[in-house]
Amino acid sequence: MIGNRLKAAVRLGLLNMKGWRTKRKIVVFESDDWGSIRMPSRDVYQKCLAAGYGVDKIKIEKYDSLESEDDLIRLFEVLSSFKDQKGNHPVFTANCLVANPDFEKIKKHDFQTYQYELVAETFIKYPNHSRSFSLWLEGLKAGVFFPQSHGREHLNVSLFMTDLQAGKTDVHFGFLHGMPGSLSLKNYKEGNLYVETLNYNSRQDKRDKLNIILEGLDLFERLFGFKSYSLIPPNYIWSHDYDEAVKKKGVKYFQGLSRMLEPDLKGGFNYFNTYLGKKNEYDQYYLVRNCVFEPSTSSVDDPIDHCLTGIDVAFRWKKPAIINTHRVNYIGSIFQENADRSLQLLTKLLKNIIKYWPDVEFMNSVNIGRLICK
Repeated sequence: MIGNRLKAAVRLGLLNMKGWRTKRKIVVFESDDWGSIRMPSRDVYQKCLAAGYGVDKIKIEKYDSLESEDDLIRLFEVLSSFKDQKGNHPVFTANCLVANPDFEKIKKHDFQTYQYELVAETFIKYPNHSRSFSLWLEGLKAGVFFPQSHGREHLNVSLFMTDLQAGKTDVHFGFLHGMPGSLSLKNYKEGNLYVETLNYNSRQDKRDKLNIILEGLDLFERLFGFKSYSLIPPNYIWSHDYDEAVKKKGVKYFQGLSRMLEPDLKGGFNYFNTYLGKKNEYDQYYLVRNCVFEPSTSSVDDPIDHCLTGIDVAFRWKKPAIINTHRVNYIGSIFQENADRSLQLLTKLLKNIIKYWPDVEFMNSVNIGRLICK
């Protein structure tokens, strides 16, 4: 046990050692995947199990789904019940997908062309979701939900269409049930590879995927009426060759991990390291997540203690605490107890943050970016 704690302390120390510093106690919540379908319903989940797909063995496949009105209302109630010393609520930088596959149109075109629908259209098709987009805007106005871009859709479009056209069984099973991709029936452990939006396999595919990201940024501005000044690449897969193009669309800050992936065009990845406040040649800055609060998917025994330890180490190194907390934690559509547990733990986490650091400041990702580049 002592050995594990020592390893964790060393790991967190290394994570926070380099980069921008501040004496202020700043906490940022970064939350990915809002707007993406993932598992459409409990009924589809049961059909996956009946067909032999191991969706019960991978937690994000088991719990994650398009956020309902109830999911958003309950999360906003928790966030709105806390304030920092300056009167700011804890705010989720909600990294949103602005589109999903239009399954009907793709089928109508005999799987020959990809078609998407805007997320507002997807919400209307689901029961108890028709007000979800309006709730996004209400959360923005209330200062608890700050949308930023996570791409156009959480889908590797070229892989999805290629496998549909090839008649592959797994992807057609998912398609039939309104799922963007599927697990493999033979090997569930490799996960749903279709959600790896930017995992390109050729130079042309790389260019096509950049165009998808750029279109996603345009759609984001059209939906929300403002540009997304930050971007979090899905699955932390990115290429520096995209930097200049997204800068022209307004992206000044990259959210992510200290270690990011870049496809090597051979079926694998190269890795590149970054740190908080690192600046590239286009004057774009990197934000690095240094804390984790993932009660639905993490294997740690005590998610609150795990996150508080990360915050404590960050503050000792005079760094903001940037907490990674995905949407899956707050979804109750498939299993209500998933959202119930996470919201109870989030409430306790926020109480402890304010108790231990009464001078804490809650901030979104763009505002911490602006502070860094002053």
